[in-house]
Amino acid sequence: MADKTVSAESGTLKTLRNLWPYMYPSDRPDLRWRVTWATLLLIVAKLVLVAGPYFFKWATDALAGTGKYNPPLPAFLTGAIALVIAYNFMRLTQVGFNQLRDALFARVGQHAVRQLARRTFIHMHQLSLRFHLERRTGGLSRIIERGTKGIETIVRFIMLSTAPTVLEFALTAAIFAFTYGWKYVAVVAVTVVIYVWFTVKASDWRIGIRRDMNESDTDANTKAIDSLLNFETVKYFGNEAMEAERFDRSMARYEIAATRIWTSLGWLNFGQGLIFGVGTATVMCMSAWEVMHGSQTVGDFVFVNAMLIQLSVPLNFIGSIYREIRQGLTDIEQLFDLLDARQEVTDRLDAKPLAVGVGSVAFRDVHFAYDPNRPILKGISFDVPAGKTVAIVGPSGAGKSTISRLLFRFYDVQSGAVLVDGQDVRDVTQESLRAAIGMVPQDTVLFNDTIAYNIRYGRPGASEEEVKRAAELAQIGPFIEHLPDGYRALVGERGLKLSGGEKQRVAIARTILKAPPILILDEATSALDTHTEQEIQAALDLVSRDRTTIVIAHRLSTVISADEIIVLKDGVIAERGTHAALLREHGLYASMWDRQREATEAEERLRIARESDKEGIIVRRRTAEVN
Repeated sequence: MADKTVSAESGTLKTLRNLWPYMYPSDRPDLRWRVTWATLLLIVAKLVLVAGPYFFKWATDALAGTGKYNPPLPAFLTGAIALVIAYNFMRLTQVGFNQLRDALFARVGQHAVRQLARRTFIHMHQLSLRFHLERRTGGLSRIIERGTKGIETIVRFIMLSTAPTVLEFALTAAIFAFTYGWKYVAVVAVTVVIYVWFTVKASDWRIGIRRDMNESDTDANTKAIDSLLNFETVKYFGNEAMEAERFDRSMARYEIAATRIWTSLGWLNFGQGLIFGVGTATVMCMSAWEVMHGSQTVGDFVFVNAMLIQLSVPLNFIGSIYREIRQGLTDIEQLFDLLDARQEVTDRLDAKPLAVGVGSVAFRDVHFAYDPNRPILKGISFDVPAGKTVAIVGPSGAGKSTISRLLFRFYDVQSGAVLVDGQDVRDVTQESLRAAIGMVPQDTVLFNDTIAYNIRYGRPGASEEEVKRAAELAQIGPFIEHLPDGYRALVGERGLKLSGGEKQRVAIARTILKAPPILILDEATSALDTHTEQEIQAALDLVSRDRTTIVIAHRLSTVISADEIIVLKDGVIAERGTHAALLREHGLYASMWDRQREATEAEERLRIARESDKEGIIVRRRTAEVN
């Protein structure tokens, strides 16, 4: 238990150290001045606050006629009415200073939220593909959402609440010590210490409940996002009830944790009230005793009560401060864990931009494995000369798509090298490498924005005319022009408003707009029907003309014209050559070709039969109508 406490405390200190640059940013002198002025206003506001009860005391003494306790003030200020007005003016002034302080600090807090959210967003894109494949999008978005909200909570409460509370207690203790003696200070100090101890212990207990609630909330959100992203699959299998049950189980755990949070809050508030109530009663009884014996005035009694009431506000708030800070720290723990996640693929310190020449690609004895116990590529070597097309085919799991990921440097090879124009991709910047490569994937996922936005994604600075030209070359221009909103038409979540062929054409258009010297076609037509495949293939032939092209294919009919075909099996090159040469070998490629040809012929026969059936039905209907 002690180890866990020490670990939690060290984690808290680490989080606060990480937050400090955002609370007092070195690159923003204007914000640093705001922090300085806010701090000065904080001090002035507290000085005004503790001075206010003096006017209340003097007004009480004036009304009670206890002249010897009248304050050393000008005559026009010693009247009871004037003192009451002065007391309320001091309170109003203190509120004004506090609001001005908060207004000054508002930009600091929002800047901290923005900067840390931006850093997190950038970091998420810098992490490896492996990281994102192993994470759940719904849970990840919830962590970021809660973390960014927790940032402002911590920044504001530490800067605007913790320091003022400590300062006010110090001033109150000094006034009590100077005016009434150390016995009053001792009672107040013991009360505050017990109050803070109880608050910390109870809040720590509630933090564990909060973590359970957060985990349940994250799990529920993950299931909800996952289910909604797979809306069609849920409908295909009629599993709405099952999805609702999974979601409800997570929400049931959240319900239990949330109920415990509110119940524990009630006990915390009751304990705080009891402790402070006992301490207040003790001090006031001491003051009442001295008033009865003539050593204090009624004004002193009122003054002590007013000071304790004022102190109760920040003390009550310190419980809230501690709870909010600890809850905020809990919420951003995972956010900082994300920021601490190591980048698997990084640029070397001496990395230079890729010097793009003719655009040749070479793999030299490449070994790679996602898992050390399961090697994927086992010494692959091949060349793709500039302007030529090399196709990579093979059974599922042979390592075809891994080749494109290594070329993009989503992963680094364990041994060997991947070269572009003779330069090892590990020696150049990732940005320059990926700028030289275009990709048309099998599963084109579009942004939930306009068609124009998705095409322009290939080159964000492209003009409207260039976007339309790319769409025409991708053979999707006429389709877009006939849409009611044209290029401003929204494609929907993941592009679901478009058909598979239309999405592929958009992907081809944005690759044309990017105009890269190297092109990867990763099973770009395998999910399409034969007719659509032929249309898309024509567009792909156009975009790959005079470009160094790697075609990763499942349908062998799309690679017949490749300059070289490489057949992968179990992570090694089993065969290589042209289409005709590989057929003559009667090996793996030939057997794959025969199976696919038979499947295609069977599909064609079925299509013809269906069309014949439709024609027969139409003829029979017309005959029946005539008769």
